[in-house]
Amino acid sequence: MGLVSDARKASRLLRKAVTSRSAVVDVRRTIAARPPHPPGHYKVAVYFADGAVNMYQMRQWYKPLADLAETWPVVVLSRVATGARAMLAEDAPPVAFVPTVRDLERFIATQDIRVVLYVNQNTRNFQMFRYGRRWHVFINHGESDKMYMTTNQYKAYDYAFVAGDAARERLSRVLWDYDLDKRTIEIGRPQADHYSGVLPYTPDDRTVILYAPTWEGDRPSAHYGSIATHGEALVEALLATGRHRVVYRPHPRSGVVDPEYGAANRRIIAALAAANVEDPGAHHIFDDGPELGWQLAAADVAVVDISAMVYDRLAADKPLMVTRPADPAAVVDLHGYLAACEWLDAAAAPSIVAEAERVLGDEEATARLEHWVRRYFGDTAPGAATARFHDAIAHLMDEWDRWHELSTDDDEEEGDEADPDEAELDE
Repeated sequence: MGLVSDARKASRLLRKAVTSRSAVVDVRRTIAARPPHPPGHYKVAVYFADGAVNMYQMRQWYKPLADLAETWPVVVLSRVATGARAMLAEDAPPVAFVPTVRDLERFIATQDIRVVLYVNQNTRNFQMFRYGRRWHVFINHGESDKMYMTTNQYKAYDYAFVAGDAARERLSRVLWDYDLDKRTIEIGRPQADHYSGVLPYTPDDRTVILYAPTWEGDRPSAHYGSIATHGEALVEALLATGRHRVVYRPHPRSGVVDPEYGAANRRIIAALAAANVEDPGAHHIFDDGPELGWQLAAADVAVVDISAMVYDRLAADKPLMVTRPADPAAVVDLHGYLAACEWLDAAAAPSIVAEAERVLGDEEATARLEHWVRRYFGDTAPGAATARFHDAIAHLMDEWDRWHELSTDDDEEEGDEADPDEAELDE
C-alpha cells in the first residue's frame, strides 16, 4: 500500500507541476500581447497569492473593485499562475503576474501603490507585509460567524474592513488587545449592490429554492458541509413536487477531502439533469459559474450551510434557512445570527417543502430577518455599501498623505533577500 500511495502522490505532484508550467506559459503569453502597465498609475493593489481553486474569493470583488478603480486605479498582484490565468480570462481588474519576490519588488517599484487589500489569509501575505509605507487592509471574501472570522491574524493588518456591528462584536469577544475603533472600518457588503445577472431560466410560477452548500471541511470543528447529510434528501423532495425549481450551487472544493462527499455532490448533479430530461420546463440549475449575484436575488428561499453564503443571502434581505451540522464537533457560534436563524436539521431535510412554506409565510421570521440584516450590514439601501467602501479607501488615502508629509526618512524600502529566486510554480 505504501508504494501505491507514493506512486499516486508522485503522479499527482507531476500533474500539478505540468498544469502550473502550462499556466505560466499561458499567462506570460497573454500579458505579452497586452499593453504594459502604465508606470505610477495604480494606487490600490489587491494581493492574491492563491491559484484557480480559490478564485471565488476574488471574483466576488470584481464589480466593487471596478467601481473603485474609477477613482483609485486598482491592480491585482497575482502570485500563482493558475489564478493569474483565470483572472486574465475574466472580467477582473488589471493583473500583474508576480510569482517571485523579485518580480513583486520590481513591479512595486514602478507604481504608486498606497493601499493593499487582502481577500484571504494566505501565508504568503507575509511577503507583502514588509512594505511599511502602505496600508495593509484585510477585506476578506465574505461575512460569516465561522472561526475564520475571528482569527488572531487580523492583527497582522493595519486595518480591516468589516461588514457591520456584528463583526465588531465578534472580534471584541475573541481578540485580546485589539483596537476595534482604530483598526476596523464598517463598509457593509458592497457586493450586494451588484446582485444581478441574466437568469438562466424564464421566471414562472415555480418556487425557486437556492441550495448552496459548502465543502466538507478539513477537520471536525469545520464540518459544516451538508451535501452528504441533508442535500440528497432535500433535493429529492423538491424535485418530486413539480412546483419547485432548484438552483444548486455547491462549493467548488466539495469532495477534495472526503470522496463520499464528492460522490453525493455528483449524485445531486445527476438527479437535476435527469429531472430536466423528464420535465424540460422545470429548468433546474446546477450552477458552477464564476458569477454570484442573480442566485441570491432570484431565489424565493435559500438553503445554505454555515459559511459566507449565509451572510451573502442575508445581505439580500430575503428568506433563508441554515443547515445544522450533523457532526456535533462542528463549532457553531451562537452569539450572532445563528442564535436566531431558521435551522434545517438533517432529519427535517425530506420535509423541505413544508419548511420552506413555513419560512415564507411566517411574519415573525420576517421581522427577525430584518433585525439581523441591519445588525450585520447596516444600511442596505442600493449603493449605500459601495459609498462606505469608497469612503473608507478615501480615508486611508488621506491618512497616507498625512503620514507621508510627516515622514523624514526618504530612504527607499529595501527588498527581501531571503528568497529572491522563489519558484514560479503553484505550491
